[in-house]
Amino acid sequence: MTAVDEVREILQGIRRCLTAGRDLGLEPPGLSPAALAYLEGGSAVQRTATLEQLRDVIGDCRRCKLCSGRTNLVFGEGSPSARLVFVGEAPGREEDIEGRPFIGEAGKLLTRIIENGIGLKREDVYICNIVKCRPPDNRKPEPDEIRTCLPFLREQLRIIKPQVICGLGQVAASSLMGKECKISRERGKWFSYMGVPFMPTFHPAYILRNPRDERSLKKLVWEDVKMIMAQIGLRSGD
Repeated sequence: MTAVDEVREILQGIRRCLTAGRDLGLEPPGLSPAALAYLEGGSAVQRTATLEQLRDVIGDCRRCKLCSGRTNLVFGEGSPSARLVFVGEAPGREEDIEGRPFIGEAGKLLTRIIENGIGLKREDVYICNIVKCRPPDNRKPEPDEIRTCLPFLREQLRIIKPQVICGLGQVAASSLMGKECKISRERGKWFSYMGVPFMPTFHPAYILRNPRDERSLKKLVWEDVKMIMAQIGLRSGD
């Protein structure tokens, strides 16, 4: 093993420790935001008191290559004190045009889940994505894009302090879990992210892309939703 390999292995070990600590709600002492971002493999993020201030910090973001093809940066929307945060993969075409998350057909299904299933208003929860800009041709975000944008999501969650995080789809779940996962295997199970209970479930777009399985997929999502409702102290109607 070369010296470079040894250093790389040490850094990877530090990053794993930082991630584990953050998942327990622990913040590393004595590190500047830039140093912490380097060790975590992401961007330096200025600590802010409100979501509005964080949006100002992000500005006209040019931190990764996704900026070149976007129409609008899609920051997120909802209650700044939401008990429940939904995290998706990335903005789609409609979201890129309007600058709002989950407003296309998948967003309409998510809104029905929130309002008809959970019994909350859409503005009572918070909705955002792993990356804030639309990837070209709706491809999956690449690892460097996720690493660059993830610190902003972490800051959003730190400000909101939700009781539960729901990860929508494989990309969101894998990004928050720090490893590749299969939704069919991990959905309905509780994990932790930044010390917050976190559950993955199917992305609404995946349900819509599989009309033959739509009924069974919706049933599985409803099972997950009922567990989330119980976690935040809400009762289901069945």
